[in-house]
Amino acid sequence: MPEGQSHLTLTVNGRDHPLVLDTRTTLLDALREHLQLTGSKKGCDHGQCGACTVHIDGERVLSCLTLAVAAEGSAITTIEGLAGHNGGLHPMQQAFIDHDGFQCGYCTPGQIMSAVACVKEGHAETDAEIREYMSGNLCRCAAYPKIVLAIKQARDQTKAIG
Repeated sequence: MPEGQSHLTLTVNGRDHPLVLDTRTTLLDALREHLQLTGSKKGCDHGQCGACTVHIDGERVLSCLTLAVAAEGSAITTIEGLAGHNGGLHPMQQAFIDHDGFQCGYCTPGQIMSAVACVKEGHAETDAEIREYMSGNLCRCAAYPKIVLAIKQARDQTKAIG
């Protein structure tokens, strides 16, 4: 194997994916370029916009700042894996649709992944708390009031999912 390459297996959305990657490959690039999971977006590539947010072992992380090799052995969930096994939307996905919590849609996957984490972390009780704990996700279209409404709608159902 060439120097700087690594054999690894990423567990993404419940499936194991054996890969050979440059050890400098970010999780975002591994997801998008090697696994063709393009829901997570490359916004700023500096960890400042939240468009690349995924969950690792249930915690939200910025995949553009996470090396793929560091995620080996962990359960990675992307926006593609958030929906139920029967194909039904996650309550947060449905709430974003119901409240038009997106405009151009570019930031929406990261917003939804952060919104699910925000609820699970217990930071979705008030509008101010939601805004604070979602502040790492930027929306250039300024759909913030609708995002808050969506989170409030899905809050109880999302808590029940665990």
